[in-house]
Amino acid sequence: MRYWLMKAEPDSRIVKGKDVKFSVDDFEAVGTTAWEGVRNFEARNLMKEMSIGDKVLFYHSNCKNPGVAGFAEVCKEAYPDYTAWESSHPYYDPKTNKEAPKWFMVDVKLLSRAPHFVSLSLLRRVAGVSSHDALEEIAYVGSDGLRAIKDMALLNRGRLSVQRVSEACWSAIEEMARRGGWEDVPSSHKAKAKFTKRDHTRQTAEKDAREDIKDGIGRSTESNVPGLESPGVKSGRRGRKRKESDGDAINARRKSARTK
Repeated sequence: MRYWLMKAEPDSRIVKGKDVKFSVDDFEAVGTTAWEGVRNFEARNLMKEMSIGDKVLFYHSNCKNPGVAGFAEVCKEAYPDYTAWESSHPYYDPKTNKEAPKWFMVDVKLLSRAPHFVSLSLLRRVAGVSSHDALEEIAYVGSDGLRAIKDMALLNRGRLSVQRVSEACWSAIEEMARRGGWEDVPSSHKAKAKFTKRDHTRQTAEKDAREDIKDGIGRSTESNVPGLESPGVKSGRRGRKRKESDGDAINARRKSARTK
């Protein structure tokens, strides 16, 4: 059995006149879904490796509060993604056809919602602490779980929509979603953690913003990270006015004297 993380967008986004949102609420309503629309070769290849019974972390992406929202299971192995041939589909690809399909999809069924939503910010926070400084509230994940979270592709090269996760990572996140506990961390503890991990958080945000710009398709080309502008977007900062020197003042007085 293998373990995966698969991303979907919980908020409305219109592409070619159709809403591509798919939240855990939508997943719960349908129960089983074809994971169509993947147009990245690496993500496609990962789906072709999936087997029936593989476990999936269902992840809310491209939203204000991304994170693991549910748990799912692969129930049909890879087969041609016919939506690539439909000209009206948001992710239509005119360069593929039925005789030589380029894109594939799997079917996935929801097993359960996450009783406690495991946010990306929490995972980053957990990954930013040492095993000696691990929060008591989630000490139950153990040192193996902590290391597995630190090694997640999500935290190291997070933009791919389909990712491998280790069994230890799956178990740790499943336990976090089941037991929770971090909601009761005192505010002073949170503030301390935020301060001590500030540089780590900024570096991760800068990396994500650069990858957003690099990906281009389906992502904003504007960056909210200070000092990191997108291609073709001018900075809002104004240049500093040159400080007047003593020589400038003398030249100004001479010019004034000549005009009198």
